[in-house]
Amino acid sequence: QVQLVESGGGLVQAGGSLRLSCVASGRTSSTYHIGWFRQAPGKERELAAAISWSGASTYYADSVKGRFTISRDNANNPVYLQMNSLKPEDTAVYFCAAGVRLAVPASYNYWGQGTQVTVSS
Repeated sequence: QVQLVESGGGLVQAGGSLRLSCVASGRTSSTYHIGWFRQAPGKERELAAAISWSGASTYYADSVKGRFTISRDNANNPVYLQMNSLKPEDTAVYFCAAGVRLAVPASYNYWGQGTQVTVSS
């Protein structure tokens, strides 16, 4: 089992920045890739960014490329999602999840509770 806890959401004006954190725990948590998903009201859940367990590989959705940066210092440290140049359309509940295939959403089987990000215009 892997447990995930997110933090760092909030309300920000368009053009602003937020940093989300995801702490994973559990016996095998360090061997999983970590993804940040988001779900806006009335929309499907989207994989916004992901990072491999080693930190060597990353994935970004086209909608966040150049604005969001995912990072981790090592497999046992928090995973961060730095979000810059935020837009109202970035408003969503953001979830971190642990999975076995970096850019394959269906492979993510462990989920956090989510944190709300609201971007005002």
